[in-house]
Amino acid sequence: MPQVLDPTDERTPIRRSLTPRPEMISGTVGLLDISKPRGNVLIDQLEVRLRGRLPGVSFKRYSKPTFTKPAPDDLRRQILEECGFVIEALAD
Repeated sequence: MPQVLDPTDERTPIRRSLTPRPEMISGTVGLLDISKPRGNVLIDQLEVRLRGRLPGVSFKRYSKPTFTKPAPDDLRRQILEECGFVIEALAD
């Protein structure tokens, strides 16, 4: 079983587990740019490659206001309502 490492500074770590993965990807995939430098370049390339491999899937782009804080609740709710999957990407 994969081990999930949490880089946050939690004095008492929260136990987390991976969400069960579906057998196929369908519907809408959200691409979340966390607003680090060149993150948009990474997301652009990722979207091009995924579109080639997943022709029946649609993609929606999102961006956090800053990489230094978690995504705002309203952004997380929007992604949850609009997407079945999300990929969060960063770059420097």
